[in-house]
Amino acid sequence: MRNTWSIFKRELGSYFSHPIAYAIIIVFILISLGLTFSFGQFMRSGDASLDGPFFFWHPWIYMLLAPAVGMRMWSDEQRSGTIELLGTFPLSPWAAILGKFLAAATVWLIAVGLTFPVWITANILGDPDNLTIFSGYLGSYLVCLTFLAITMLVSAFTRDQVVCLIVAVSICVFMVLCSYDDVIRELSNVAADWIVEPIVSIGVWDHFRSLMRGSFRVLDFVWFVSLISACLLGTSAILSAKRA
Repeated sequence: MRNTWSIFKRELGSYFSHPIAYAIIIVFILISLGLTFSFGQFMRSGDASLDGPFFFWHPWIYMLLAPAVGMRMWSDEQRSGTIELLGTFPLSPWAAILGKFLAAATVWLIAVGLTFPVWITANILGDPDNLTIFSGYLGSYLVCLTFLAITMLVSAFTRDQVVCLIVAVSICVFMVLCSYDDVIRELSNVAADWIVEPIVSIGVWDHFRSLMRGSFRVLDFVWFVSLISACLLGTSAILSAKRA
C-alpha cells in the first residue's frame, strides 16, 4: 500500500507539473458545458434531469480525451527507460499499476467534479431528482475509468505515445459507436442478429444509459468493474512478461 501511495503521489504531481492535466480539465469543462447549453439546449428543453442535455455527451468526449491522459502511463516509462529502473526496485507491478491508474482517475475526478455548476443550475431552475443526477455522474465516471483502463493496457504494449493515443482512441470510439442506437439500426439492416448482438454487447451505451437515467443495475456496475479489472490484469501480465 505504501508503494502504491508513493507511485500515486509521483504520478499525480507529474500531471500537474505539466500543462496536460490543466489542459484536459479546462477542455473537458468547456466542451461539456458548451454542448449542454448549445446542442443539448439545456435552457430551452426544460429538462432538469440532465440525462439528455448534459450526460449524453460524456462518452463522446471521453473517447477522445481520456486516452490523452492515459497515453503516457507506460509508454513514457518505456521510452525513457525508467521501466527497467522500476524493475530493480522491490516494487510489485500491481503497486505501480494501481498508483498510475488512481492518479489518472483523480485527474478525471477533478474534471468531472468541476462541472458541478450544471447541477446547481438544474436545482435553481427546476426540481430535479438529485439521486438520478448522482447516478448519471457515477455512470459518466465509470465510462471514463473504463477508457482509462483500456488506454493503460494499450500503453503497456508500446513506447510511442502517439501510437498509444491512436490505438486507444480507436478502441474507445468503437465502444461508443457500436452500441449507439443509430449504428445498431444500420447494422441490423446489413447483418444477422447473431453478428450484431456480440458487437453491441461490447459498447458502453446500454450500461451507461441506465445509470444516466437513474436506474442502477448491479449488472451495469459488474460490467464496468469487470472490464476495468480485465484491462488492469492484462497490463500486469504484459509488464510481468517484460520484467522477466
